[in-house]
Amino acid sequence: MTNPPINSLIDPLVCRQLSGLSSEVIALIIVVAVLLLISALISGSEAAYFSLGPNEKEKLKSDESKGGKTAFSLMKKPQELLATILITNNFVNVGIVILSSSILNQAFPNDKESTFHLILEVFVITLLLLLIGEVIPKIYATKNALTFAKRMATPLSILSSAPPINWIKNFLVNGSNFIHKRAKKKGVKISSDELEQALALTKEENTSDGEHRILEGIVKFGNTEVRQIMRPRMDVVAIDKESDYKKIMEIILESGYSRIPVFENSFDNVIGLLYVKDVLPFLNSEGKDIKWLDLIRLPFFIPENKKIDDLLKEFQSKKMHMAVVVDEYGGASGVCTLEDVLEEIVGDITDEFDTDEIVFTKIDENTYRFEGKTALVDVYKVLEVDGKDFEEIKGDAETLGGFLVENAGRILKNKESFMVGEIKLIVETSDKRRIKMVRIITPKASEE
Repeated sequence: MTNPPINSLIDPLVCRQLSGLSSEVIALIIVVAVLLLISALISGSEAAYFSLGPNEKEKLKSDESKGGKTAFSLMKKPQELLATILITNNFVNVGIVILSSSILNQAFPNDKESTFHLILEVFVITLLLLLIGEVIPKIYATKNALTFAKRMATPLSILSSAPPINWIKNFLVNGSNFIHKRAKKKGVKISSDELEQALALTKEENTSDGEHRILEGIVKFGNTEVRQIMRPRMDVVAIDKESDYKKIMEIILESGYSRIPVFENSFDNVIGLLYVKDVLPFLNSEGKDIKWLDLIRLPFFIPENKKIDDLLKEFQSKKMHMAVVVDEYGGASGVCTLEDVLEEIVGDITDEFDTDEIVFTKIDENTYRFEGKTALVDVYKVLEVDGKDFEEIKGDAETLGGFLVENAGRILKNKESFMVGEIKLIVETSDKRRIKMVRIITPKASEE
């Protein structure tokens, strides 16, 4: 004998059972309805507080109403706020489930094991909790976040300080802080080489070439020394202490720089920095009575092997933009500016006084001519090579001419050559002091 379908029994069964509901069951239904409302308000509070944008937070900060002040004080402690909301919401939801189960047992005492009872207990109660207690209030609160946050500020403040919620909240917050500190101490250490490999693996992803270049600059930033990015002394515009006002004005106008080193006798003895803005008040003066040496500021000296991440911190703390780089003997070997440091991350920063391109001549598809003073990093960019072969043997050299002198042990004469891997460097012009012009032949051209 087969049982009749469930659907045919639902309507008469429900009508028969509901007609005999006791006052206790009705009271429980009212309590469940109230708990559902509380669950909806608490869930909406979570969505409201944690969806506030910067502008809404500023409005809350300047709000002088009681609700606004209370809401802003709650926002200052987001961990405690979230813990209060989650603890309260869980208590309420558990209460709803228990009371709903009790209501069903009393309303349908003879059908505890039936499929209909299971459907009501699992699916209907779950659906009510999701729709009324979660989805609908969160959608509404997200669209009216500021208003909802202010209205719920006082109830949440009371709940936050009421036991046992207060006890559990403190336990959770303190426990999470302890775990966070332990996890921070045991943080994963990743070497710069591993980061470079990770960047190489993600190069084909959605990041643009500019973004990828910035990421590579950040990875290499901590390992870069000042000598690699400084402007060598032969390219530095400087003012002799004995120069008159007319002469320094000519230098300022011709160079276009805002800060110029001042030296005594030679550039090895830099005595200060002249800020062009300090000279501006005297522009209309003929300069006869101007003691411009009184305007120079104390220089900031750094060693060649200083890491540029440390230099950036010192620039920030000292509020300076230029440093004089000195070698191991105390002589000035060049200058380094804040712009030079930042260019290592964001790439070249050009202004109206900079040339837009690296100075070189492309003779044919694989042959180039560079000045000896060209920085090695610029040579790598033009040749589109990683420069590993150069970096392994360059020593302290940072320019193309310095690289050849470092490896040959002398100043190479015209037409003398030097091989770096498969790249051939040929000296075209040199004198007793330095190498002036170098021809570079890349592998393809050598094979041809």
